[in-house]
Amino acid sequence: MTFSFQVPTALAYFESLVQSDEHFPLLEAAASLAQDEYPDLDVQQVLGDVDQLLARLKRRLPADAAPLARLRALNQFFFNDLNFGGNVNDYYDPDNSYLNAVLRTRRGIPISLAVLWMELAQGLGLQARGIGFPGHFMLKVTLPKGQVVIDPFTGKSLSREELGERLEPYKRSNGLVGDFDVPLGLYLQPASSREIIGRMLRNLKEVHRAQEDWQRAIAVQDRLIALLPNAWGEYRDRGIAHAEQGNTAAAMRDLETYLEHAEDALDVDVIAERVAALRRESD
Repeated sequence: MTFSFQVPTALAYFESLVQSDEHFPLLEAAASLAQDEYPDLDVQQVLGDVDQLLARLKRRLPADAAPLARLRALNQFFFNDLNFGGNVNDYYDPDNSYLNAVLRTRRGIPISLAVLWMELAQGLGLQARGIGFPGHFMLKVTLPKGQVVIDPFTGKSLSREELGERLEPYKRSNGLVGDFDVPLGLYLQPASSREIIGRMLRNLKEVHRAQEDWQRAIAVQDRLIALLPNAWGEYRDRGIAHAEQGNTAAAMRDLETYLEHAEDALDVDVIAERVAALRRESD
């Protein structure tokens, strides 16, 4: 008797990881995003590399180290000794979102650096969460005597005043001033693992769209729809990418799905016209 084993596609593997919110392997899901660009990537090797970093870090600390001592040791190890930090020279390089590349170059964007840092923090028993702060992903650590908010781009802890200053441009551009202002604490709510992966994918999506790299954009959209099957705007965006790539049937399918579910959207008429034009092209 012969057995045949079907190796799952990168997308099918990703879908299997993100099915359940209860058992959502953040690091593994984040590492798997690179498989579109690096098809031979061994995700388990990436996880093993992070485990080795954690083992090195743990050897530096006594088992009974206080939470603040653990946090200081982690920041010294991650930002100073290993020299992880933001890629200020090439911020929009897709490699900044791929954990295998970030581990190799020690350079990334806030959210990819944060995912690695959080894995180490949680391995040390620290209560660390990511924060979907507007425009710049942050880290939050809960200590016995209060909370610390850290910028994963630099490793710097930020005061309430500094966080408020960073929020000002966002608040002004969104009309959240005066009577419409909201407390800082609302911007410091922890992000779920699903939200973190969604933000990583949307970062990649914007990079590929800006470069009009529709093939890569479609691969990212496939993952976004697997992650967020009811985010109808993602079907629209994938449909537009398919149309740009010349995949007329796939474009019509996605754009029609969007129109079915997004009745009150402001762009319904524009998208309906696009579908009609695609239909004329295919006739």
